[in-house]
Amino acid sequence: MTRIRFGTDGWRGIIAADYTFDAVRACAEGFARYLEEEGVRRGVVVGYDTRFAAEDFALAAAEVLCAHEIPVFLTPHPTPTPVVAHGILQLGADGAVVITASHNPWRWLGFKVRPSYGGSAPPPVLQRIEALIPPAEEWTRIPRLRQDEARRHGLLEDFDPTPGYMRHVEGLLDMEAMRGAGLRVVVDPMHGAAAGYLLRLLAGGRTKVWQIRGGRNPIFPGMANPEPIARNLKPLSRAIRRHDAHVGLATDGDGDRLGVMDENGRFLDNQRTFALLTYYLLEVQGLRGPIVKSVTATRMVFPLAQPYSLPIYETGVGFKFLGPKMMEVDAIIAGEESGGCAFRGHLPERDGIFSALCFLDLMVKRGKTPSQLVEELFSRIGPHYYDRIDVEIDERRREELQACLNDLSPSSVGGLQVVGRDAIDGVRLLLDRGWVIFRLSGTEPLLRIYSEVRGEAAEVKRVLADARRLVGV
Repeated sequence: MTRIRFGTDGWRGIIAADYTFDAVRACAEGFARYLEEEGVRRGVVVGYDTRFAAEDFALAAAEVLCAHEIPVFLTPHPTPTPVVAHGILQLGADGAVVITASHNPWRWLGFKVRPSYGGSAPPPVLQRIEALIPPAEEWTRIPRLRQDEARRHGLLEDFDPTPGYMRHVEGLLDMEAMRGAGLRVVVDPMHGAAAGYLLRLLAGGRTKVWQIRGGRNPIFPGMANPEPIARNLKPLSRAIRRHDAHVGLATDGDGDRLGVMDENGRFLDNQRTFALLTYYLLEVQGLRGPIVKSVTATRMVFPLAQPYSLPIYETGVGFKFLGPKMMEVDAIIAGEESGGCAFRGHLPERDGIFSALCFLDLMVKRGKTPSQLVEELFSRIGPHYYDRIDVEIDERRREELQACLNDLSPSSVGGLQVVGRDAIDGVRLLLDRGWVIFRLSGTEPLLRIYSEVRGEAAEVKRVLADARRLVGV
């Protein structure tokens, strides 16, 4: 195996192929060495999702950390990544490890690192950890302290961050209004780690909540992967119609992304959800401050921010860029195209559970359904349409495709004039009424092509078709 590299959010691999116990121990060894260099030993929270043997891989990482006399606080059950991240703040710990592959297909697992502030580790930290991971020939010699010994020495203990997270959320949002609103809500944790959280937070009032796909099932049946996008949410759409629900809320495998379906069982693309959450903070909560977005996230936030002269900062894809920038500028929100949002006063980390509650609060405060909220949004800034295609690639063609993207300079795409170009992350072509981005995934063998157009829905399809032709895929 080649050296382990951290991508958009941690390292991921296929279980039993490259994702092995030895490889996980190697990642934990790199993180332990990093913490030793930093001179901190307050402890590390170790959590995991619902994937195959995730708790066993989590224990393998914990035993390595304990061998370095770093205290470990191990979650006793699958726990969403944002809840684990909040556990760092509850304990004043040095950071966290989360064993998760987020939205990847079922064969994958991963290793995420969170520093002491509870957000994604920035690139310089990840590069240091990577450099400290021992080469593969040394993996079988990595020291570890068996869990019974670690517990006897007080280096390993169980810790459930859920109650503290719940109390924190209760203090930030108007939960009583949401519970008493009489909404009918269907939640779909997609067999992931966020199962039960929205049920518990919304219980006790007139609002009714039904949960589907809440049991642990590591093969995520009936979906390509536990990503809350339209193709994976047909059961949620059916449940919305069956219960005559006002909204459907889906979270991904580790609970850090949100997908929304309206009262008709139609998917609200994540760009509209991010725009509506920004609208909620500005117009309902009355917050003011910078907005941070990835280059692939919607540009609808620009007209929303313009009346208040709020600055908007764009970053590369991934919260390893978004989170640090959010903290640097004290942003009110940071968001990305994939359904991840972070909020001032909560965590510099995307949180699908908290995002879902903010969306419900917007519905309650405006007294509108999701489709009516989109109409309200578009009445302010005009209609915007978005779509994305993911093209599987042969990894041997990655350099060839990257060279093609570097040379890309068309005068128009899909009939829209190209008015600008940048390479913040991938290649973005700014169009006279929108944009298109070509980006090679950092975690999967995919070329992603994204586009958003201000105008007509059919124009997005034309832009994407032409974009695909331009790169020959």
